[in-house]
This record gives sequence, structure tokens and C-alpha cells, in this order.
Amino acid sequence: MRKPLPQVTQNTWEFLRDPMIAPTGFREYDARWKYPDEINLPGMTALGLGLGTQMQRRGIPPVIAVGNDYRDYSLSIKNALMVGLMQAGIQVKDIGPALSPMAYFSQFHLDVPAVAMVTASHNPNGWTGVKMGFDRPLTHGPDEMAELRDIVLEGQGETRSGGGYEFVDGVQEAYMQDLVGDFKMTRKLKVVCATGNGTASAFGPELFRRLGVEVIESHNALDYTFPHYNPNPEAMEMLHDMAASVKASGADFALGFDGDGDRCGVVDDEGEEIFADKVGVIMARDLAKIYPNATFVADVKSTGLFASDPELQKHGVKADYWKTGHSHMKRRVKQIGALAGFEKSGHYFLAEPIGRGYDCGMRVAVEICKLMDRNPDMKMSDLRRALPKTYATPTMSPYAADTEKYDILERIVTKLAAMAQNGGTLGGRAIKDVVTVNGARVILDNGGWGLVRASSNTPNLVVVCESPESEVELRAIFADIDAVIRTEPGVGDYDQTF
Repeated sequence: MRKPLPQVTQNTWEFLRDPMIAPTGFREYDARWKYPDEINLPGMTALGLGLGTQMQRRGIPPVIAVGNDYRDYSLSIKNALMVGLMQAGIQVKDIGPALSPMAYFSQFHLDVPAVAMVTASHNPNGWTGVKMGFDRPLTHGPDEMAELRDIVLEGQGETRSGGGYEFVDGVQEAYMQDLVGDFKMTRKLKVVCATGNGTASAFGPELFRRLGVEVIESHNALDYTFPHYNPNPEAMEMLHDMAASVKASGADFALGFDGDGDRCGVVDDEGEEIFADKVGVIMARDLAKIYPNATFVADVKSTGLFASDPELQKHGVKADYWKTGHSHMKRRVKQIGALAGFEKSGHYFLAEPIGRGYDCGMRVAVEICKLMDRNPDMKMSDLRRALPKTYATPTMSPYAADTEKYDILERIVTKLAAMAQNGGTLGGRAIKDVVTVNGARVILDNGGWGLVRASSNTPNLVVVCESPESEVELRAIFADIDAVIRTEPGVGDYDQTF
């Protein structure tokens, strides 16, 4: 009979010896903990042993590529994880410091069946985690994460012989060559490259130079203290800074990348922040001319334009709205053979023949530059203005404890569904439908909508609203959906408003 993990607390003898792992760190599609509050180094070794055991049980060849982001503690955490993987009989190929998409690329480049990337993504310093997957380009979803959680927390990890370690050099250069190929810009472009001093600082400026783009550097020195802001291109703080850089430099646009480089944010030549779902529509319009009748997946936080835009309809585009989350979106794109997937948070999933289906902020940067090259007379602001006008909030995240947020969400969804059934309204508009594939997306009779769901990565709910009519209606939709949310006393303040 195997024993579950012991109860360990910080500042004890056991903390240096025995695993400590908070169960809440096993999330829908990756693992994230505050370090060392919720996980210690022995806990990371136990996670590696569990992940290796999961591979062995599934009959996956025992080889894995492992990388880490640039945070000061990520190397120690990766080393602890690799010890556990080797204990499980896994051959570890250490690719060194990396972006998450570089780690995903390494699965193809090294032809290995599994990947584990140590990163807290866009979470602030003090967080750590692992993004992992077996079936390239996919990463763990809820089923795989639940299986891994049970193996680890119930002490089911099995040691085996045959484990080993190899440091593999050259993956970063191969990744950069794969992104650029032999493409060179034919029009002049000046682009602000914003990395917030995160891991993408070692990639972004060089990528643009290889493309033949003039680079305006913005916080591109590697600095794991993040002295200016946390690198998160969905946060208004970073977007506003990008806008200021565009205006000061006269750049054609700005591209910003998050802490592990799998997301990309855009600010146009007029300093206007274009939310990633609208950038997705711009890209989909361009790609639909090359690949008519394509299918595009959008997450439930994204604009309704994927379904309603006349230009996309003209080219026979099919829109598929799906669950938010990089693993959910990657899986859906592959499952239905979509050309691309777009997520409001800035994850883009470009499938063959454009990309390999995983989320890569650097690939998006390349494709945006190619888009601009195909449209030499257009500015980014022209492409923005060409879209049908809608009014949308940023992604807003009121606090809700990890242990309570799903129960809170379930009650909110029930209340919103009841409103729809009883002829209720949001923002003065009749409710046409409530889509509950991921939280509740309340769709109104004019195509406006409001969404509430639970964050998979942090102790928060997520709220997004959109109106095709006006800023006034947008605020009314938000006020009404917020009123329902405020019936739950466990919901706290928003991280940002609009």
C-alpha cells in the first residue's frame, strides 16, 4: 500500500527532506505554485517522478525534452524536476534556458515524445510551474493533469533503472532558423520589441533583425527582477508602455511578449492597443484570402467577429468557439483540422502549413511581419479600422480563492441561465443564448455578450464583455453581469477595470 505525501510545512526539518505540494497547483492544463510557499524542491522531484511514472504507464518511450525560463529560481526547480524524471527511468534531454514554444519545438527538432517546460508563464515572480505534454503539439489537459495529480499526491511514483541526463546544445539557434527560414522583408518596417526584461529578451530583437526589420528595443535586457513591469501583454500596464514607445519612436507598430514567449500583444502605429482577439480577426482575414474555406477556432473570451465579419464570410470561413486555455485550444485546432486558433489572452495556434499547432509568440511576430509585407500600402491602424467596430473590455479578473472559484462560478452560471430563461436582460438587451462550454457566455439579441469563467492559472474569475453598439452599452452590459457576480461574497476586487 503506497502512502500519500506527508504533511510538510515551511521552516521545518522535513521541508528540506520531504515533498511539499499544494494540491491546488494541479490546474486544468498545467501546474502552477507559489514557490516556496506551496511547493518545495523535494516536491518538484516528486512531480518529476510522477510525470515519469505517467509516461511509463502510458507506454510512452522514456525520453523527454526539458527547458526553463529565465527566473532566478527556475534552474534549481528544473534540476529538482529532472532528478525525479531520471528516478522514473526517463532519459532527460536538457535544452537549457528556453521559451515555452522553443521547448515545444524541441520535441520536433529532437524527435522526442515528451516535453516539460519549467515556467510560471506570465504570473508574477514568486510563482513557478510546469507545462508538459506527450502528444506533440498538444500539452496536458484536464484528464492528464488529474491523472498526474493522483500519481503524485497518492505516492504512486515508481522508481526504475535506465534514467539518464544529456545537455543538448543548439536548440535555440535551430528554433530561430525554423522561425525565419529564408524570408526577408521587402518593405521597410520599424517595430517596437517589448519583452518586459523576460525570457523573450534573448529572442525577440534578434528575430526581427533576421527578418530585416528595424528594431526599437523596449526593456530587452534580461533581468529576472522585472524592474519595469511583469511581462504580460494582456495587462494594460505593458500595453500602455508599448503605446508610449510607438509614439516616441514613430514605429510602425509594437509587439510585446510574455514571460515565456508563447503570447504576443500588438499596439498599432497610432498607439492604439489592439486586443489579441481583434488581431486574430485581422490575421484570419489575411489568411482566408490564401486559404479560403478555412476553419478558425476562437476561445469564448474572443470577439464575435470571427462568426459575423462579412470579409471572413465572403471567403467561406467557419468559426468555432471553444474553451479558453492553451491546452484546450491546441487540442481543438488539431481535432477539427483548423488552420489556426486565436485566444483573447494572446495565445495564437498556427497549424500546418503555417506553424506546427502550438502557441508561439515568436511565430505570430513573424506572421504579422509577413502580413504587413503582403499589404505594403497598409498601416496596422488601417487594418484595425477596416474591422467592423465593436467595443470590448480588457480581460478583467476579480479575486476568487482557488478552493472556492469553481463552486462560485457554478452558482453564477445557474443565475445567468435562470435570467435567460425568465426573459431577463443585460445592458437593456434581451438575452438570446447562454453558452456554457466554459463558464457562461451570455449572448444578446444584437450580438453583444458578457462572459464569466474561472481562471485556470490564478485564484480569480475572468470577466470579458463586448458590444457592437457603443461604449455606453458596453458599460451597461458589464454593470449587469458584475451585479450578478457581486451576489457571491467570496468574490473580491478586480485586478484592472476599463
